[in-house]
Amino acid sequence: MGIISLLILIPLVVAILLLVAKSDKLRDPIVIVGGVVIAALSIYFAVKNFGDNVYAPWVQGVGVDFFGLTGNAEQLAEGVNMTMLVIEAALAVLIVVLSVKYRNILAIILTAIQTPLLIWFELTKGHSISVTTYISVDNLSLIMVLIIGVIGSMICIYSVGYMKDFAHHHSEGKDRRPFFFFMLFIFLAAMFGIVICNDMVWMYFFWEITTLSSFLLIGYTKTPEAIRNAFRALVMNMLGGLAFVSALIVMGNYFGSGTLELSSVIDYGAAYKAQALSQGLTNASEPIVGLVAILLAFAGITKAAQMPFNSWLLGAMVAPTPTSALLHSSTMVKAGVFLIIKLAPLLGFTNAFAIVPGFFIGPGFLVTLVGGATFVFASLAAVSQSNAKRVLAYSTVANLGLIVACAGIGTAEAVWAAIMLVIFHAVTKALLFLCVGTVEHNIGSRDIEDMDGIFGRMPKLAVFLIVGIAAMFLAPFGMLISKWAALQSFIDSGDIWVVLALVFGSAATLFYWTKWLGKTTAVVAGRESIENKVHASEWGILGGLTAFTILITITFPFYSKGILVPYLGNVFSGTPNTVFEALREDNLIIMMVMVVLIIILALLFYGRTNGRIVPIYMSGVNEGDNLTYIGSMQKEVPVTLRNWYLEDMFPEKLMNRIGIIVTGVVFAITFSYAIYMAIMLYQYVQGGGN
Repeated sequence: MGIISLLILIPLVVAILLLVAKSDKLRDPIVIVGGVVIAALSIYFAVKNFGDNVYAPWVQGVGVDFFGLTGNAEQLAEGVNMTMLVIEAALAVLIVVLSVKYRNILAIILTAIQTPLLIWFELTKGHSISVTTYISVDNLSLIMVLIIGVIGSMICIYSVGYMKDFAHHHSEGKDRRPFFFFMLFIFLAAMFGIVICNDMVWMYFFWEITTLSSFLLIGYTKTPEAIRNAFRALVMNMLGGLAFVSALIVMGNYFGSGTLELSSVIDYGAAYKAQALSQGLTNASEPIVGLVAILLAFAGITKAAQMPFNSWLLGAMVAPTPTSALLHSSTMVKAGVFLIIKLAPLLGFTNAFAIVPGFFIGPGFLVTLVGGATFVFASLAAVSQSNAKRVLAYSTVANLGLIVACAGIGTAEAVWAAIMLVIFHAVTKALLFLCVGTVEHNIGSRDIEDMDGIFGRMPKLAVFLIVGIAAMFLAPFGMLISKWAALQSFIDSGDIWVVLALVFGSAATLFYWTKWLGKTTAVVAGRESIENKVHASEWGILGGLTAFTILITITFPFYSKGILVPYLGNVFSGTPNTVFEALREDNLIIMMVMVVLIIILALLFYGRTNGRIVPIYMSGVNEGDNLTYIGSMQKEVPVTLRNWYLEDMFPEKLMNRIGIIVTGVVFAITFSYAIYMAIMLYQYVQGGGN
């Protein structure tokens, strides 16, 4: 328990130190040292649990490691529960005060329902429920610990230089950087808590901390737009929080003698499903487990910014770039998909409540349809965007949709694809967001069309950006490999419409990434380098993330075999301890070799050429500077290279509207049935089980 406690306590201590550190001389070393310590502790914790051989990460990893509390520790746990309850009440008061100040009635109403409901449950039924396993660490948790600890810490260190420029450009008012860094590390502490907790009350506590932290970080600048988007994020995530509390109540009151352990619900539901399958009932799900899964899946969907709740993540773009990177890559949205992936054994597109044979409504129905629709319509909406951060935001929503859809399929190979997508997306998207932040500070714009000649002005950063963009959609990088596995798992599941969603969504993805890649690789002569303005901390983190992007692609056959497959073999009983047929081991090695060859080719051509550079021919009217040409009426016209955005074919508002309608219908159908089930369940209990 010692190391696990440190994962939460060290970010908390660093956060408190940063809140009182008012000068750069104090703040900078605290952030850097704190980030390095957190990253090192995360790596040590993961390696210790994956296997004993540090130099062989593909060694067979652990399945599940449970940490129970006994003796005096039980009293300690009781104290922790009461402390969490007091903090939750205090945070609710804070939300109400801020909501009154900014006149947000909906946030007040949700707080007035959610927090009293939790307190009532905790002080009544919840207080009497015995918890055997408070903390659960499996290979999925360890992967998340690495993502949070390493990628999250790198984003925090990057913020040291970035926030100096940000404060310079936003010099009006009080310097609020101590609060900003305080919230960043609180975020990390809360995320560690989410991924290691088996006690759902504990997980809920950390879940709500991330909700409040994102609200405060999005509204950091306190502009009207920032406040509006911060409250949108708060309200949408509180809807998920209300569903989470409802799941706790169902678990505590209607599940056997009551339980608050996620593992118990998953094990019971998986066993029921396996028994039904052995009897030929492919559409069966235990009703109470199905209801809990729907409520928790809804909480995960809101946190993962799936349609119709994607607008809160798009609104988060008003925050400083490190906030965007944290929300989109390693923390907030990953909490949502983490919970849904954990629920995968209870899902499956044809996994319906047994009470209505042949009527395929259940948690898998909800998750798969919402994820697939989000992937398609978010990808299409990104096509018409020229704002780089908005493209990244829609790309994040779309990729999270694909992850959610994979979890909804509920098979071992689909979950393999989902976890691989989580890994590759976390690293690559962090790199891209931070690159865009550095570009914006140095050229004064985040618009892709303003990045003409970026290769000449910022050649090193352009290389990092190219690697990040290529890693999102080109072979042999990991995102494409994961989509390949997802496609195979969708085909094997027999859900053809999900296959079509992946095909059309991927086509849109190819279109918008290719446009941006073309703009970045275009070399325009005569542009002076401005890279000397970039802080050393930014260069170090950008270079490190670029190296990670390449490294995880080269090594993924090994951690797939040693970490993912053992985890899936434990979760999905009967899964062979080999790489799945979706991507056989020889194919994985071929992909790895392709990456190595690309690196070698790049190194062979690295450096300046001795070839003679000649002016670009523009029908004889180029004066030789390659930046302008003589047009009609003998006027000098600047050279511009503009992409095609298809605003008329795929307008952002229309794509969002269609996606919201489709997913809204899915929610309406699922929750109508869930309410019916809840009523039937209540009547059954009130009738004494008759």
